Amino acid sequence: MIKLKLHLLMAQKRMTQKELSKLSGIQPSIVNKYYNDTIIRIPREHLDIFCKLFNCKIEDLIEYIPDETQE
Repeated sequence: MIKLKLHLLMAQKRMTQKELSKLSGIQPSIVNKYYNDTIIRIPREHLDIFCKLFNCKIEDLIEYIPDETQE
């Protein structure tokens, strides 16, 4: 499973979804999907924008969690 950690980065910066939308140029409805971890596909451009805005690496945004059923 892939988990997005954007909400954690936003909390650290005390940034609202509206502020992130304005700074990134990404539509508020899409920012909301990122925030709630319901987005299905993530364009590379968005990853680039987030890494620049939060001065972070991709692994700070995305986490891989192995399924419990995998062996």
